[in-house]
Amino acid sequence: MNEEKKKKYNFVLDVDGVLTDGSFLYDANGKAYKRFGADDADALKLISDQVNIVFVSADHRGFPITKKRVEDMGFPIEQVKSKDRLQWIHDKFGFENTFYMGDSFEDIPMLEACIGIVPNNALTNVLSHAEYICGRAGGDRAVAEACLWINSYYLRKSERPLREAMKEHGYKFIDDIMENNNGTNN
Repeated sequence: MNEEKKKKYNFVLDVDGVLTDGSFLYDANGKAYKRFGADDADALKLISDQVNIVFVSADHRGFPITKKRVEDMGFPIEQVKSKDRLQWIHDKFGFENTFYMGDSFEDIPMLEACIGIVPNNALTNVLSHAEYICGRAGGDRAVAEACLWINSYYLRKSERPLREAMKEHGYKFIDDIMENNNGTNN
């Protein structure tokens, strides 16, 4: 059994328009930059011990930029054409207990087959195909919000609260500080 099958949930994320704001910045040599947001990597790590996380991209010209960012975050990425993703998800994970986050009309088959999540700036006709619409836009903490939603509505019910997950990753809360200082503010 492969590593992906050992965890109960899977989270497949499209990159452009989800992890990025969807902008492609060109120079005279072609695609040079993509804009990624804050907090997404940290939120993904909070759920990664219970959820297989994999990114997909169909962008051939900008793939080296995408691959660098996703690998820096510590997650795998695969180049999968949009038209081939539904079969790819089926073969790799199955649809049950699989979240998919996308923003384009090309993502509709996956949003319908999986537990669909979209950033709030997804195409208007795409929003109705998702189970959850983030309050944040792609490239602006939408992925972080999706992770918190997954934790609250799927993981926390049977596993552990977000606070415990954060503590396991080294975050401190006021009660930890007060306990270490014997209840004083000094």
